[in-house]
Amino acid sequence: MAILKEGSSGSEVRKLQDALQKHGFSPGAIDGEFGPGTVAAVSAFQKSEGMRADGLAGPQTLAALQQPALANAAASVAAAFNLDAVTPIKVAKMFPATPMGNIKANLPHVLKALSDAGLADKDMVLMALATIRAETAGFEPINEGRSRFNTSPSGHPFDLYDSRRDLGNRGRPDGNSFKGRGFIQLTGRANYVVHGQAIGLGSRLVENPELANDPAVAAKLLASFLKSKESRIREAIDDDDLALARKLVNGGRHGLEQFSDAFRIGERTF
Repeated sequence: MAILKEGSSGSEVRKLQDALQKHGFSPGAIDGEFGPGTVAAVSAFQKSEGMRADGLAGPQTLAALQQPALANAAASVAAAFNLDAVTPIKVAKMFPATPMGNIKANLPHVLKALSDAGLADKDMVLMALATIRAETAGFEPINEGRSRFNTSPSGHPFDLYDSRRDLGNRGRPDGNSFKGRGFIQLTGRANYVVHGQAIGLGSRLVENPELANDPAVAAKLLASFLKSKESRIREAIDDDDLALARKLVNGGRHGLEQFSDAFRIGERTF
């Protein structure tokens, strides 16, 4: 089986793009041209499946894409879960230190984005809200702050991100341009490409990364990112493994205490 890669074209690439789209990883236009958007989508899919994220569609990647995309197995559960019950007063229990005004202003954007993405069941709503608690406790989209993990002692802001190939960055100024933003702290050129296209912004998010802090856009990006990890997140929640659910979003354990606290409160509240 031939390996499809950047520069490939034809019907097989079109099938690849269609499969990526069905699995929740938008390659942009379904045009049969293996361009940067398809590379980014393939890489994101590979990361989601625990594969080496090289952006090449070889036998292992193509076989994984042939597996049925996650069906709307949660549809009946979502239908039984009433989003109208997710009120600012109840959500505030999950955000004990957050101004109520922020919750009232931004909760509608989040719930609409989750509903539009088919993530309106209790598990995924709690996943989204707990993620916001861990990433932006104030329930508003924010920029990632500088720290020793992203900026060297004498370097320019976010210089340690500039050449992170796993983020799709290409050198300065990508680190600062594609630092964490929004409700989920979307980070890296590759994520801005994939999820910007997935929510219908095309290349606009890469050209204007600050759009990720617009509340409506931030909510859509949160939903898009969770959608891209949906199958594994649901498995983790079913196993009551909140540490893994958090890792699937954050890549580690940062914010796990806040995430778990919010999720458990939500379980008791809704």
